[in-house]
Amino acid sequence: MRTVVFNQKGGVGKSTITVNLAAVGASRGRRTLVVDLDPQGNASRYLLGTEADTERAGAADLFEQSLKFSVRARPATDYVANTPFESLDLVAADARLDEMHAKLESRYKIYKLREALDELAEVYDDIWIDTPPALNFYSRSALIAAQTCVIPFDCDEFSRRALYGLMASIDEIRADHNAALELGGIVVNQFQPRANLPQRTVQELIDEGLPVLEPYLSASVKIRESHEHATPMAWLDPRHKLAEEFAGLFDALVAAPARKAKPKR
Repeated sequence: MRTVVFNQKGGVGKSTITVNLAAVGASRGRRTLVVDLDPQGNASRYLLGTEADTERAGAADLFEQSLKFSVRARPATDYVANTPFESLDLVAADARLDEMHAKLESRYKIYKLREALDELAEVYDDIWIDTPPALNFYSRSALIAAQTCVIPFDCDEFSRRALYGLMASIDEIRADHNAALELGGIVVNQFQPRANLPQRTVQELIDEGLPVLEPYLSASVKIRESHEHATPMAWLDPRHKLAEEFAGLFDALVAAPARKAKPKR
């Protein structure tokens, strides 16, 4: 399973969702890789803590190689780092991704990530891709490389309206570059079941025919603790309600058929 977690809106929990879903699979013995394409490196810091600042080969080096002529390219596994968690590895991000963005885009290296992940798919059962909050070279590369797209969603009207443009972008990538790309579903994040607006907003998505996944992820201060300790919920507190929700969500993604969903409008 090769899954990209994508939303053009920032602050919707992309990195948290990516890392925790990956951690669920890894905790069950699945060989799992997280690819961090966000120059901010939040997923990398979540998995490595302060060690994320240590210099290592990662996503920037993988892309940099594509800008240089080489008779024999380095294998994609050279850009993979171990994490403290069993069965969970990482292609780390750093600020250099920002620096080389324009050059990569101008030289149309948009398929290089897919080539690398085709190689890495021989090693890993699951590959999870974290993306920057923009439809740019890196997020397009991820959508072209993935089989499934998961969309994190905050329960507000602005986010609901933005979904249509986001899904149109996914459809365009599918039509032009990646016919195999499917929508795995919409992940409802920071859900407050006792508040009327989140309940109404989510129900509207369902009524419009959008593939909303269950369970919804609860709002919880526990996730901040997992960030501070650089430990995904599957290891920090596997019996916590939020950890169980991530596990249920992982099961829903694995079990549910991918969709080419169209809203009923």
